Amino acid sequence: MADHRQGSRRRGQGELEALVLSALAEADGPATAGWVQERLGGDLAYTTVITILTRLLAKGAVTRERAGRSFAWTSASDQAGLAAHRMRRVLDAESDREAVLASFVTGLGPDDERLLRALLGQSGGTPPTGRSRDEGED
Repeated sequence: MADHRQGSRRRGQGELEALVLSALAEADGPATAGWVQERLGGDLAYTTVITILTRLLAKGAVTRERAGRSFAWTSASDQAGLAAHRMRRVLDAESDREAVLASFVTGLGPDDERLLRALLGQSGGTPPTGRSRDEGED
């Protein structure tokens, strides 16, 4: 027998963080956790909102400033920035970065591959060592 209750579905990883970031992006300035909770419809517990904000703070996605006995929160990153941060964390956790990047790139569709090539071209494509891609080791 299937359970068809509204709101009973489990949210995907990062979905709550994205919702909180979206709410903060709509704020006219720094916002309290209570304001974020109300903005999200009030179905999340206040402590859950605080937990999400604290996790986002640890990831560098939000900042906070003292506001009386509480904090006011501001988005430091948009959703694309947060997704990029998650991608870097996954890559950093792997022992073979080259294999992971190669697998990722070969799995891209033609439009995404063109976009990636264009973005790399804009950045100059210079490795962190300062050598160009065509220069080899002596």
